[in-house]
Amino acid sequence: MNLKNLLLNFKRGKLSLKNALSNLKNLPYEDLGYAKLDHHRALRRGFPEVIFCQGKTVEQVKNITAKLFEKNQLVLATRATQEMYYAIKDDAESDYKDIYYNKNARIIVVGKLKKVKSGKSILMMCAGTADLPVAEEAALTAEVLGNKVERLYDVGIAGIHRLLSNKNKIENANVIIVVAGMEGALASVVSGLASKPIIAVPTSIGYGSSFKGIAPLLTMLNSCSPGVLVVNIDNGFGAGYAASMINKM
Repeated sequence: MNLKNLLLNFKRGKLSLKNALSNLKNLPYEDLGYAKLDHHRALRRGFPEVIFCQGKTVEQVKNITAKLFEKNQLVLATRATQEMYYAIKDDAESDYKDIYYNKNARIIVVGKLKKVKSGKSILMMCAGTADLPVAEEAALTAEVLGNKVERLYDVGIAGIHRLLSNKNKIENANVIIVVAGMEGALASVVSGLASKPIIAVPTSIGYGSSFKGIAPLLTMLNSCSPGVLVVNIDNGFGAGYAASMINKM
């Protein structure tokens, strides 16, 4: 059923509001040739389709952003370069009042973020400063999705007193994201201290035997502390998205 017929059937009383919304969730996508844009992702998932920029050309990212922004108030693009940001920002045909680029997180946000006044928070933790790019990708993703995010950085177990002195932040959070490279033990330690979901993110940071993130990934998957959920290596976006879904339940 296309949009025109759907609206006609709804207007004539042949389709209930519930069934109309159900049909809207599966309406056709917009085909750009090199990309098929799912404009109804927000209806199904609560947030529009996110652009994964890695592997795409600057022109493709610019055009996809423009098309998504036409139908949404907020667009998120991950693994973006500064060149992509300037191309979108300087697009003469665009009507972007707000555009922001976080170089560390490699994220472009088009549109104005809504202020989160109160509510449950997500605690973003990372073991070391080298893990910050992945941690910021997770934190900014969660913020764009409408969550209050607290940050607690450089609290790895090599100096565990740094972690223990912030136990109040752990207790106050509703969901915790733990980003760590090397051997990735921080997630297990935090899980042993906390009574809430832990989303662990292994990073590719470490010496040769860390095998570009395989070592912390295996440590996190084999955690003896229950309640640790693990996403892929360097997948800050996936962690931020999952944490947002849990936080809003």
